[in-house]
Amino acid sequence: MPLVATDRNALPLAGDGRAARAYVEIANVNKTYRRDGRETHALEHIDLAIRAGEFLAIVGPSGCGKSTLLRLVAGLHLPTGGEVRVDGRVVDRPQTNLGIVFQQPVLLDWRTALANVLVQVELRGMDPRKYRGRAQELLAQVGLAEFADRYPHELSGGMRQRVAIARALIHDAPLLLMDEPFGALDALTREQMRLDLEALWLATRKTVLFITHSIDEAVLLADRVVVMSPRPGRIERVLEIALPRPRGLEARRSPVFTAAAEEITSIFLARGVLHPLTPTLSPRRGERERDA
Repeated sequence: MPLVATDRNALPLAGDGRAARAYVEIANVNKTYRRDGRETHALEHIDLAIRAGEFLAIVGPSGCGKSTLLRLVAGLHLPTGGEVRVDGRVVDRPQTNLGIVFQQPVLLDWRTALANVLVQVELRGMDPRKYRGRAQELLAQVGLAEFADRYPHELSGGMRQRVAIARALIHDAPLLLMDEPFGALDALTREQMRLDLEALWLATRKTVLFITHSIDEAVLLADRVVVMSPRPGRIERVLEIALPRPRGLEARRSPVFTAAAEEITSIFLARGVLHPLTPTLSPRRGERERDA
């Protein structure tokens, strides 16, 4: 199936050809922040549906409202206008049946990796002893089986973020929200985390809303990519990414990847988010002679 630009409300078909069920529904959502008599229009007229089990990425410039949209889905903020629904229920308070991973892992320094994963269930009033086996299993799935007893200062940045992902999954919530989770990592670690996250998603099939600044990351991970405009954030386009899975290191050589990345880049060029390279001025004649 070729790469196509899709209607933002049109959900891809399920495997049996039937319309997929919307798990997250965002209907005509606006968000305005008011502080000290000033208003900031963060989001404007957002209409979006995310199907159950879909990996959806949102890419856009800094300040376009990507993270605000994620927080509206989580119920951490409420919309100024419009409505957000998760699993058919209006989001009017903080949601508990989800996991969140932020750019920084925010681990407790005095707790081991295993104990940090179990924090999630403890905060929910559940017995951590019943979840110890699952926590160890999740650490193994993210490649940290041998590091369960290590403290955060003994782990690399990528390892700490893997602990945060395991923590977000421990209570087996159907929805995973990820806000620039790899933004603070070096390029090589980020690439490995991308591969590992896809493998984990293929094994669990959670509904994922993934926020990123990286065009490559969005295309390589997502079933669909939502392209956002500068503030106030609007949906410029929704692209369905027809790359076969799993998408290994060779996925960047695919014409589908190239076409999608170029289309998103062209949108940002047209909106002034990106600027084409302009040649530097050549030195004046006297400077050339002086340097000779």
